[in-house]
Amino acid sequence: MRRSARPAGRMRHHVRLTLHRRIFVWFGASIVITGLVVGGALMLLGPGRGWQRQMEGARQFIAWQFAEAWHDTERRDALARRAAQDFDLDLVLEDSEHRALAAHGQSCRRGEVTTRIEESGRLLGFVRVCARRGPGPHAFRLFVVLAVAGATLWAFSGRIARRLVRPLGELVRVTEAIGEGKLSSRARLDARAGEFAALGDAINHMAERIERQIGDQRELLAGVSHEIRSPLARMRVLIELSRSKLASPEALDELDEMEKELVEIDALVGELLASSRLDFAALDARRLDARDLASRALERANLDPALLDCVIRDTTLTADPTLLSRALSNLLENAKRHGGGVSALRLRDDGENLEFSVEDAGPGFAAEDLPRVFDSFVRGERGRTGGSSLGLGLALVRRIALAHGGDAHAENRPEGGARVGFSVLRRASETSNRQGAM
Repeated sequence: MRRSARPAGRMRHHVRLTLHRRIFVWFGASIVITGLVVGGALMLLGPGRGWQRQMEGARQFIAWQFAEAWHDTERRDALARRAAQDFDLDLVLEDSEHRALAAHGQSCRRGEVTTRIEESGRLLGFVRVCARRGPGPHAFRLFVVLAVAGATLWAFSGRIARRLVRPLGELVRVTEAIGEGKLSSRARLDARAGEFAALGDAINHMAERIERQIGDQRELLAGVSHEIRSPLARMRVLIELSRSKLASPEALDELDEMEKELVEIDALVGELLASSRLDFAALDARRLDARDLASRALERANLDPALLDCVIRDTTLTADPTLLSRALSNLLENAKRHGGGVSALRLRDDGENLEFSVEDAGPGFAAEDLPRVFDSFVRGERGRTGGSSLGLGLALVRRIALAHGGDAHAENRPEGGARVGFSVLRRASETSNRQGAM
């Protein structure tokens, strides 16, 4: 019957992880696109006119040098050999008919430059030159340089993304804590966080005002409850004194009716106080014994302690004893008034939870009433003795169960009667705020 709670910090983790990943991917995409644009521009622009002028000047220099030494075979070959070694070139000499005269280096593997060797307008031969390296940075090397630069920028973008997301994660943590009832939580951001720091100050100021207002409301509630219950107690004493002085049966009946009304008002005040504690998330969790708690509830309801059925050994739990006592009292009172009397108060253990359930001897719930048993201000149309007034009592039981990490349940027993109960975690969290959903 227990509802699955939202994992703590899930929103904070989602914001931190998702936003960090998105910023990181955006930075990376912008770097990749920039690299592609720069690479494409370099490829489109090429070496430019400066390279062309250099090549033309080199060609004229080669033509002039070889024209002087062309007829001296040793000098020509020495010039070609020295040029191939000094400039890391593949060089081939040819006569005017393109017949090879000499070759220095390997065969041309890259684009070659052919220079005509002339003397007084007469063609002497050709010099074919092949550069062993390209005219500029190789495309692969350019890609490697761009990739290294992009990876470096991307690594720094990861740190930038973390610095941007960390303040936002802190703000999410604080707002989650405030929503769970930890009104003393504050955002811890320094001035370097910029706008996030200003937002954190605003959240801290809001939390301080809420904490102060709820504290004032708690004090007002305590004062009002004392002021209401004190005259109620005095009126019950006066009724007892009047009963001892009056002998008329009619007058005694009227006093009995007045006392019942006072008991109803006192019970209603108790339920409103318990509901207000839940609204303020004011759980006073203590270590207690569930068996003793159930026994005292039976005793206060003037019921036989033998109605308690407990077969588990470890009955310790951490919870608010006042609220659990109120929930048990409401269950027992509901069974007494509308269920034909209490048949049993059972205490069971399903691992993490302790479960309290009250069985009655009545006709059970009508089928159309079961889905609405724990709704506030619901009155059953039929099925239970005298018409079941479900009102605030069972709705409060469910809120108390939710505040302790459990839930409430109601069902009709096959053998007759109804079974109504609730479960609680053995270690209730003071910050549970799920009762607000009711």
